[in-house]
Amino acid sequence: MAAATHWLATGTAQAVLERGGNAFDAAVAGGFVLQVVEPHLNGPGGDLVGLFHAASDESPRVLMGQGPAPQRATIEHYRSEGLDTVPGAGALAAAVPGAVDAWLVLLRDYGTWELADVLDFAIGYARDGHPLLASAAATIERVAPLFRDEWHTSADLWLPGGRVPRAGDVFRNPALARVLESLAQAGHSADSRRDRIEAARSEWQTGSVARATEAFVARPHRHSTGGRHAGVITADDFAAFSAGYEEPLTTVFRGRRVVKAGAWTQGPALLEALALLDPLPDDRIDPATPEGAHTIIEALKLALADRDAHFGDDSAVAEILSPAFLTERRAQLAPEASHEWRPGSLSDRAPYRPPLVHPDGTSVAGTGEPTVGRAGDTRGDTCHIDVVDRWGNIISVTPSGGWLQSSPTIPELGFALGTRLQMTWLDETSPAALRPGARPRTTLSPTLVMTGDRTDIAMGTPGGDQQDQWQLPMLLRMLVGGWDAQAAIDAPTLHTTAMIDSFWPRTWTPAGVVMEDRLGEEVAAGLRSRGHDVTQVGPWALGRLSAVGIDRSRGLLWAAANPRGMQGYAAGR
Repeated sequence: MAAATHWLATGTAQAVLERGGNAFDAAVAGGFVLQVVEPHLNGPGGDLVGLFHAASDESPRVLMGQGPAPQRATIEHYRSEGLDTVPGAGALAAAVPGAVDAWLVLLRDYGTWELADVLDFAIGYARDGHPLLASAAATIERVAPLFRDEWHTSADLWLPGGRVPRAGDVFRNPALARVLESLAQAGHSADSRRDRIEAARSEWQTGSVARATEAFVARPHRHSTGGRHAGVITADDFAAFSAGYEEPLTTVFRGRRVVKAGAWTQGPALLEALALLDPLPDDRIDPATPEGAHTIIEALKLALADRDAHFGDDSAVAEILSPAFLTERRAQLAPEASHEWRPGSLSDRAPYRPPLVHPDGTSVAGTGEPTVGRAGDTRGDTCHIDVVDRWGNIISVTPSGGWLQSSPTIPELGFALGTRLQMTWLDETSPAALRPGARPRTTLSPTLVMTGDRTDIAMGTPGGDQQDQWQLPMLLRMLVGGWDAQAAIDAPTLHTTAMIDSFWPRTWTPAGVVMEDRLGEEVAAGLRSRGHDVTQVGPWALGRLSAVGIDRSRGLLWAAANPRGMQGYAAGR
């Protein structure tokens, strides 16, 4: 079974499975297709976080595809450029691309297919074309003035004939096809499959991609702050990075073990929220009731405040997930909505306190600086893929970054760099400070759920700061309410905006709640009566969740996909 945020990625993954490939072959093939068909949501210049449990492994592993800050990306340099925060678009926001190397490492170690066969699907869609998504066309239209006036190489690719392409137009990216072909051909004379994949990794890390990137970003260009800056990434930065594996973090919720990546992601915030809610009665954590929605939102606000005060490495997480800390934080779940940013204090450190800046640009309590007007809205999003196979291999991956609107297109490559460094602070005292060679904290956050010593659910969603927020109600409905995954995905959801936005210009909205109006007027009124600032949106507006799993009691695999946006699909047999 496979599920993804685009039907062509799902179809690709399923085709690999039908032809005898395993879940890892299928996920890699589908992942490269996502780079082609969801270019406004991810690309080769971006990054990824994956969680997987191979049938041959005793425990799950993290696939680490988050590149670090370049060696020249120092706080001093950015300050000398007149910046108070890392821009949200432009090459100064780029970490070293990590997604491509991560896919190759996974294929090398856990896949069975040849790289050329895995890449054939993505090469075909890049070379021969694919129907452009309506959301991609809308994104291009939104940033078209920026492309025409400033980012001319982006205009050359994304505005064919000088016009905004229409939804459904067959769109081709021959430069990207050539990049992928160069990876497939790099190891043609090597003796083994492993050596052929290693040759592709070497080509990516030290070949034409790295050289073209260094040469291109050296030219000053418009950033989201309105200023013109050169990038700092070099070919040496490409060569120094290798993707790999890490041990995950876990917590137990209602007898099931929930698995997340470390505190270089926001994943542990979901573990904290679940641990806060675990002892509470079922009727107090039902997202369809006013009290349940309130309790969930307040737990998320506490966990996300701890994220922003302490995350950046794993050193803080053990105490955050400790019984004593959780008991203290659980006592702060009050009957009324909090209008404060309330991180917990750890035994060995005070919480870092970032600037609290309202969306209108005004700072709170004298902290922070007013934000600068945007040079076009260049914020992007993310995509997702889950796969499970007949042998019991299961994987969930959230790729992102390298959006077509994140920085100017590198013409020889057909893609842009990512913007993950915007999640760092230009303040050395922050655990998430910008540091050369260090990973920025990422919002990418897939999830696994285990029964006993085996994983039986893999899930995730795009959504930036909302990724774990949207996964929480789904998990509550499945693990507490007994819902199946598709019903839990379809159900109306909500999230808080009362956290420090991970994306430029890093704003904070006290007491903000966004909810799908299908949750009902009773929930909306109940939240408002408790002091929440509620925004009701369309009935199918929030989240792009997908999931796969193993029902061992019946000997079946299952998959579920999100109907919102009408482009995610689940498939299998």
